[in-house]
Amino acid sequence: MNFMATKPPSPPTALPISRPARDDGGSVVLERRTQKTKPPQMYQVVMLNDDYTPMEFVIVVLQEFFSKDREQATQIMLKIHLDGKGVCGVYSRDIAATKVEQVLDAAAKAGHPLQCVSEPVE
Repeated sequence: MNFMATKPPSPPTALPISRPARDDGGSVVLERRTQKTKPPQMYQVVMLNDDYTPMEFVIVVLQEFFSKDREQATQIMLKIHLDGKGVCGVYSRDIAATKVEQVLDAAAKAGHPLQCVSEPVE
């Protein structure tokens, strides 16, 4: 089967060419101002003391999730034990929330009641 067009295609219509308006001298020029952005609010991850979680587990959590060496982890663990809480690290809000969730998940899987929270740094 041969199909034929009933009429030949028409050529595309030309768009009118617009010329930029001439400057009459009344233009307004704005100065560019540099914006000063504040750094993001930082949050500290705080681990809370309890009487049931083994000290060795707290040290392992500090090493695994907060990249502390054995000595730093032991010092933070002792601060948590003696003062009731200790700062594990300072991060942006999303990273701090992730760290808290990792600690709580690891504690729940190990069957320990370890608590961890994030709070804004003042």
